[in-house]
Amino acid sequence: QVQLVESGGGLVQAGGSLRLSCAVSGRTFRSYAMGWFRQAPGKEREFVAAISRSRAYTPYADSVKGRFTISRDNAKNTVSLQMNSLKPEDTAVYYCAASTSYDTIWLQSAYDYWGQGTQVTVSS
Repeated sequence: QVQLVESGGGLVQAGGSLRLSCAVSGRTFRSYAMGWFRQAPGKEREFVAAISRSRAYTPYADSVKGRFTISRDNAKNTVSLQMNSLKPEDTAVYYCAASTSYDTIWLQSAYDYWGQGTQVTVSS
């Protein structure tokens, strides 16, 4: 069983930055592609960013390109999301997820394990 625990959420002003982290239990972290998704109040959960096992492939949602950066540390079993130039519309619960897929890692259906989420609130 894989467990994911997110941290780093909080309240920030527009234009500010936050760094989310996700700690993944188990010895098989390297075998998973990792992703971040978010769900704003009253909206469906949506894709934010993902990173392949080798770090070679990192798709992003158009809404966060150039502002967010996903990274992973296979030695520490962690995946991070650096969020810069935050906007009020980035306010959401952010979820970390692990996938055994090799290609469609921008799809929620590709993910097998999910964290509980961390709240990010951006004030205007």
